Amino acid sequence: MSSHHIVREKQEPALLVLGLDSFSDELLGQLLEWSPTVIVTELTAERMNAYGIKIDWIISNQVDGFLQSDVKLMPAGTDTPAEAALKYLVTHGYPAVNIVTDDLQLKEYLFFIDKINMVIFNGNQKIYAVNSGFSKWKPAGEVIELLSGPHQFHSSGLEALEHHRYKTTHDGFFSLQFEQPFLFIAEEL
Repeated sequence: MSSHHIVREKQEPALLVLGLDSFSDELLGQLLEWSPTVIVTELTAERMNAYGIKIDWIISNQVDGFLQSDVKLMPAGTDTPAEAALKYLVTHGYPAVNIVTDDLQLKEYLFFIDKINMVIFNGNQKIYAVNSGFSKWKPAGEVIELLSGPHQFHSSGLEALEHHRYKTTHDGFFSLQFEQPFLFIAEEL
């Protein structure tokens, strides 16, 4: 008996590749497993093409012949590549996106926090926004970093380390309470 999975368009998170210098090929393969919409920059297009990965969109303001014939051009205009891609994804009803970047600029993502679910992979960190009351199960000894300074911060299941870094105290749930719309947190991969 075999199992067949039908993946509908936009069911899986899109993949936005802004930089690959500090990202593992194995994790990239996992993100590509369900054939997401793939958006790249001019800088990452050649590497993705060399890997044999089908690209759907290239963020660029000019057309230079590209190796894959069915690739569409996404002009950035005055936006950063991240902003151009996120505007496209939100406008076209994508519910989620995985973003791979070498240069983390959280301000580029602020406008989109409540419009699309984002997971940002930067170096050895998985970064996402959470609301107050967030909780998650983690094994003991895992490190969580708060990337934005929290107001009226309270946590359970965490032990403070240094500069907004915390370690889970035991196998189980940790939770975060704070007084602001959201926080960016980072987990180590």
